[in-house]
Amino acid sequence: MELLTLIIVIVMLASAVAVLLLKDFLSALAAFSVVSLGLSVLFAILRAPDVAMTEAAIGAGLSSLLFALALRRLGLWRIKK
Repeated sequence: MELLTLIIVIVMLASAVAVLLLKDFLSALAAFSVVSLGLSVLFAILRAPDVAMTEAAIGAGLSSLLFALALRRLGLWRIKK
């Protein structure tokens, strides 16, 4: 269990660094979502399923959606048709 926790933390740290270094906004948004999903998995491992579900819904879902809408509104990300 400790090894799994360590792996998740390393993936979260790598994703957080990737958010800072990536030039493409959509890729940075995906890396941001990985950090939130990793955090929700850690909460599930710590036996806090209510907090894990809230983090997954709000942190990964709603926050990512709001960032995507803000990027589109600012003209920094366009959906190609």
